[in-house]
Amino acid sequence: MFSIAKGWQSADPFCFWLTPPPTQVKSILFFTKPIAHNVYGNTNGGNMKTVDRILQIVKRDGSVTAKQLSSELGMTTMGARQHLQGLEDDGILSIHDVKVKVGRPTRHWSLTQKGHEQFADRHGELTIQFIEAVEHIFGKDGLDKVTSEREKLTLQNYRQHLDQCESLESKLETLVFLREKEGYMAELEQDEHGFILIENHCPICKAATRCPSLCKSELSVFQSLLGDDTTVERTEHIISGQRRCVYRIRA
Repeated sequence: MFSIAKGWQSADPFCFWLTPPPTQVKSILFFTKPIAHNVYGNTNGGNMKTVDRILQIVKRDGSVTAKQLSSELGMTTMGARQHLQGLEDDGILSIHDVKVKVGRPTRHWSLTQKGHEQFADRHGELTIQFIEAVEHIFGKDGLDKVTSEREKLTLQNYRQHLDQCESLESKLETLVFLREKEGYMAELEQDEHGFILIENHCPICKAATRCPSLCKSELSVFQSLLGDDTTVERTEHIISGQRRCVYRIRA
């Protein structure tokens, strides 16, 4: 048997943990190596672009100076500085000066949040592996239990914020704010028929494609949050090939 851990939960309502994690799941969760490449190019040996090599070095070392970078890449300090300043202009790197005992402070470049995001993230692939492992070990019933628990945790999380809202509009505005924070690119519109909740991105798209009950679960969460006096209908669906998810909400 397995249970859902109560003591650990991330800001993402999809993040929860099986306890104790079976050996088969452990092997998937803890021995999947990250891919270290970014959108600027690739890491295929000698074909790696200079900018990619710079980002790899900054990621590895935390911060670099133009002199350190020029030494490692075999280029002039001026050339290294130009590359660093270009990445700074793009918002990929930030600068800070470090005081030294003698002379002027030394300028260092380090990755910004945008810079860290250039590196590949395999959480989507890992989630798929996790879903498949749960289904393989515990069967469809086990996967349904996990989905159901995720739905319950999501509902609890949202209710903490929406319970203090008095009107449907304020509830939806709060829901949009929460979904926006979770990466759904959410927005709210209103017409003569009611409200329209639009989500232009689905951060769990890979998982939902593999496990459609996640989408059904989200629709159920919205309906539960807004109450029996409100109807929630999904009119567009990313998983169905449309460019966004749209929910028509009527009171």
